[in-house]
Formats: sequence, C-alpha cells, structure tokens
Amino acid sequence: MSSIKKFRLASIAVIASVFTVSQVGIIQTSYAQSTSVQSTGAQIQYDTSYDILSPVRAKNGIVSSEQGLASQVGLNVLKRGGNAVDAAVAVGFALAVVLPHAGNIGGGGFMLIHDAKSGKNIALDFRELAPALAHRDMFLDASGKIIPGSSTSSHLAVGIPGTVAGLDLALRKYGTMSLKDLIAPSIKLAEQGFEVTPHLAQLLEASRNQLGKWESSRAIFFKGDRPLRAGEKLVQKDLANSLRLIAQQGPKAFYEGSIAQKIVAEMKKHGGMISADDMKNYQAVERLPVTGNYRGYQVVSMPPPSSGGVHVIQMLNMLEHFPIGKQGLNSAQNIHTLTEVMKLAYADRAEYLGDPDFVKVPVTGLTSKKYADELVQHINPDRATSSTQIKPGKPLPYESDQTTHYSVADKYGNVVATTYTLNLLFGSGIVATGTGITLNNEMDDFSVKAGVPNAFGLVGGEANSVASKKRPLSSMTPTMVLKDGKPFLVTGSPGGSRIITTTLQIILNVIDHQLNPAEASIAPRLHHQWEPDVIRMERGFNADTLEILKQKGHKFSLGRSMGRTQTIKITADGLEAFADPRNPDGRALAY
Repeated sequence: MSSIKKFRLASIAVIASVFTVSQVGIIQTSYAQSTSVQSTGAQIQYDTSYDILSPVRAKNGIVSSEQGLASQVGLNVLKRGGNAVDAAVAVGFALAVVLPHAGNIGGGGFMLIHDAKSGKNIALDFRELAPALAHRDMFLDASGKIIPGSSTSSHLAVGIPGTVAGLDLALRKYGTMSLKDLIAPSIKLAEQGFEVTPHLAQLLEASRNQLGKWESSRAIFFKGDRPLRAGEKLVQKDLANSLRLIAQQGPKAFYEGSIAQKIVAEMKKHGGMISADDMKNYQAVERLPVTGNYRGYQVVSMPPPSSGGVHVIQMLNMLEHFPIGKQGLNSAQNIHTLTEVMKLAYADRAEYLGDPDFVKVPVTGLTSKKYADELVQHINPDRATSSTQIKPGKPLPYESDQTTHYSVADKYGNVVATTYTLNLLFGSGIVATGTGITLNNEMDDFSVKAGVPNAFGLVGGEANSVASKKRPLSSMTPTMVLKDGKPFLVTGSPGGSRIITTTLQIILNVIDHQLNPAEASIAPRLHHQWEPDVIRMERGFNADTLEILKQKGHKFSLGRSMGRTQTIKITADGLEAFADPRNPDGRALAY
C-alpha cells in the first residue's frame, strides 16, 4: 500500500480541522494518483479524481478494525482461503488481546452475516445476560436512591459474558475453519505481548482509578504504581492460558470449565451475582434481522435487544421525506432535519425498546413507512422543537459505550459486521483473577431506575428495567446495506448512545452525499438523543452554520469525537474500506 503523499489543505479546511490523519500505509490522496500535464501548454490536466481522500481498495478480501494487529490476523485468514466468518471470529479473539479496553471475551455483542451462497442475512445475538439473582431494584439503597458506582464499577455490574458463545456459534454454523486455528494468533499475541501504542497508553491513564482498584487488573495493566506507557510491552500470560483452553476445549472451557470456576470465584469473593449455573446456561441466539428500504437500497440491521437497527430504519424512513443530498452535507438545514428526526426516534427508544423475550417491542410499527409519514408531520422545517414537547409516538397501530466494531468482506461475496463491547472503558475494570479476562459492566445498560439516565445519558423506562436472565437494551448497530440483494455497504461503530446516529450518518454520507468510505468517515458528526435537549457536535462545523442553528432555536455543545466506524463498500470494481482515524490504531487491510 502506498504512503501518505500530500494533503491539499486549502480545499478541505473543514475536514482538516477535525483531526490529523495518521494512518500511514493506508491513506492516499487522489493528487498523488492522478496528476498528468500535457506538454503543449495549451491545456493542463491534473487532479482528475473527485475523491478528497481514498479508501483502501482491493479485489479479494478486506478487514477493517480498530487495531492493525487484529486486522492483520483477519487478513491472514482470508489469504489462507477462510471466509468472512472465519476472519471475523479470528479478529474477535485478537481484539480481546490487542484492544483490551473494548475487545473482549468477557463481554458480549452482535454479529450480522450475509451468506452469499444462500442469500440469507443472519443476526447473531450474544449480548450479556443478567444473572438469575438479578432484580429490579438491585442498584438502589433502602431509600430508593441509586448506589453510586454499583452498576458501573462493582462486581454487581457484570453481566454473564456472551462473546465466546457467539463467536463459536458463528463459526459452527457459517465458518469453514477450526476454532483452534483461528485462536492461535491471539494466544501468541497475548503470550509474547505487543507494544503499547500512544492511544492505548492514554486510555490506560484515563482508567487509572478504575483499573487500579483491583489487584488482578493492576498486575496486567500497571508497571509498579502506574499504568503502562507507550512503547512498553503488554504481556497477558493468564489471558493466553484462557484462550488456549478455549482453543482446545471449545466454549465449554469458558462456561463450565476452569475459566467459569474462576469467574464464579471472583463473584463470590466480592459480592457479585453470577453463579456456575448462570455460566453453564448461557446461550447465544440467532434472530431475524430488521430490514427497511431507503431510496432503492435494502437496509439490514440488528433487531432487539439492540435498539440500533430499529431506529436507524425509523430515521431513514423519516429522512426519505427530505432532499438530504440537495440540502448539502452538514448545512444548517441538513443538521436541523437530522436533529429533529433523531429527537423523535430517541423518544420512542426510551419508551418501547427492551429485551424481546421479556417485553413486546413494536418493531413492525416503529419501522413502518406509514408511522414515519405521521412522525414527520411534527417537524417544523424552520424551527427546533423542544424535547419537552416531544413524547413517545404511538407505533402500535402500524404493527402488522466501551465498544468496538469491525467489518469483513471476502472474495466469495460474504460480509460480516460485528459490534461487541465491555460497555465503558475496560468495562468494570475488573479482571477475573487467574483468567486475564476483563469483565464487562453491562448491567448499567438496563434502566436501573426509571427516568434516571445511565452512563451515556440515556433515559430508559419499564421496558428496559432489570430482571433475572434478561438482556439489557443496547445501541450497538452492526449494519449492512444491500443493492439488488447484493452487499453494497457494511458499517458500524462504538460510541454508546451515539452509535445509532453515527451509523446513520455513514449511510447518508454514502447514499445521499455520494462520498466514498474514507470521505464518509472523516466528515464531522452530530448527535441528538432527545434528552438532554442539545445537539452534540464534533469540531469542524462552520461558524455561520452554527449561527443559523441558533436562530432556529437549537442548543448545541462542541465536544469530543464520536464513533470509530469501520466501513466497507462493495462496488463493481471491487472492495473499498476505511478505518476511522478517530482511533489512530485502526487499520483497513486488504489483498
């Protein structure tokens, strides 16, 4: 792959103000590709491409993840003849080693698969599960107030992990290679270690207090009394041993064997609820994806207990009423339209979404075009609607956070979108002693008390209350877009409550604004989640645009970057991919 040559900063000032691109070896500008000069002097031709930034391009296979070492593991699988599912399983285990703040085998998530041979789209749910002893008021004190930190940084915060069961289910049903072969690179990475990057060092420092509370966590992520620094080696011997057991014995080692025993012992020692039966009885679930249509494309995404797919489709149904492409990317009118649509969708999320095994989620109504027709009548094109005036709609008549995402496409036409998580940075911060496995804090994704926001500021209701053996609601949104039944776009993102709107904007940027995966990824992002009533915006929006938004009655705040998307586009000429440079460790690799 060619290296970065030159940025033409004058033409992309807004984009350049968002961040500095540092993915050497992946990004190349059209200027370096397409300059030619005619010697006559009568006509000079240069910069023949419209691309501001070019994605990685290839013919055979492509992997995009948040860590280059994991992407390389997946690419090696594709080169050996494995399919996209094989590569996705290998990447999932590798990220558990090299992306310890989000990659995991101590958390859970979702995988979306397009099987080229059958044309079938599959949704795998390996979301964490509440322990059998969990109950509605488990995080409240005697006076009904939330016990600080109980749902985020205690052993009560840990849900039954699902990642190992999910990756195994995907491989058994849709893969072609052995679990032992696919885990082998991860064992090596854990045992021999890898160099801590500046980005990972920053995250370790930011999580100093959370990780530092536990001796088992300090033993891995600290050197003396401080977190590991950039350039130092992260070696994870216990994790290597756990991965070796899973490679040899399959998921039984994790859910019934010595790993399960150590996790249960960790719970008993510190007042956690996960029992041996909880571990043994965990099962990943295959579900039907949610689907919708947008401007001639079929959108396929994750169903509940993810809220992402439902609300991406709901918002696209509303946005189809507006000339998004003509409004212009991130113009004041474009931002106004997106914001008003987001408010309506997130109001419904708070009311209706939960675990479909426990509550009736009106998926058909929420994703109905007719329901969207009704909702858009509430949008004033010239004035912001206060969130206090927006209540959950009535979809029933139409019935007929730390997280990571990776995307894979192979030469056979299969694609995989996977989003999995520990929830916050390093999850609970707790490593189960003797396992090297960092445990999630997904119990915070329940509505621990109705009307009280969680760590991401999301307000929940009764549909997402805590209950025994229930899966917490998620925003994870692995998504595929098909054209004429064939994969066209594969994308997804981490980012807590911002995952849904980040994924939405990638789809709009590609379909409506005609951007390639690189350009679609680097455009500044915005987010509104109904409550609080404020547009969260990245740096890079035009000052004049912000003034117009003020005049329309919007409130906004400029904050940190949102999402780290991994996007693949499939064209007649081959595959294109881009790893979001909001994480400088990410890589899209191809052959």
